[in-house]
Amino acid sequence: MAEILIIGGHGNVALLATPVLAEQGHTVTSVIRNPDHTAEVAQAGATALVLDVETATQDELAAAFQGKDAIVWSAGAGGGNPQRTYAVDRDAAIRSMDAAAQAGVKRYIMVSYQGARTDHGVPEDNPFFAYAEAKAAADEHLRGTDLDWTILGPGKLTLDEPTAQVRRVSDNEAESGEEARDTSRGNVAQAIVTALAMPETVGQQIEFVDGDTPLADAFRSA
Repeated sequence: MAEILIIGGHGNVALLATPVLAEQGHTVTSVIRNPDHTAEVAQAGATALVLDVETATQDELAAAFQGKDAIVWSAGAGGGNPQRTYAVDRDAAIRSMDAAAQAGVKRYIMVSYQGARTDHGVPEDNPFFAYAEAKAAADEHLRGTDLDWTILGPGKLTLDEPTAQVRRVSDNEAESGEEARDTSRGNVAQAIVTALAMPETVGQQIEFVDGDTPLADAFRSA
């Protein structure tokens, strides 16, 4: 069983992934910023670690990562403030990757979004621009590391019940309609669990939406 650290441990996806990992026998540490969330994280099955990744140094992150087998990035600034978006979704994420390497933790799962890439095409005057830029920079940095990384790219997040079934989206696929792009947060949580259990997902950027293929089968497909 593995020692797994989730950054953004009080987020909806992390709170759904934590009990599944705990039930499988893994030990989960959830990094949270607000100590008031400690009890909820503990109830989900994790040990809370209060640490603000926005201001934490690489050395502080590396110290927190010592002895862990995998790091999962499931944090985000939440939009609305471009400065914080860059500080968290780009700068802190990149520090966490460098800290993982410093701490000797090879496995790293990044929760990104469908369409995250340097040529994302989002106009600068679009409120989504800062997030698109930040995630693209973080994902690009991760691809250039020696970590055993997997980038998960779900579609538009919903609160629908998880089915553990998805449809993998090809790089050049043109989605049509809002419904086609939906991905339940529960399925993203299940995707984290699945990717952690599948060494063959190392080095893959996997974009997916809700569908009818079991996650493991979808993740095996080229």
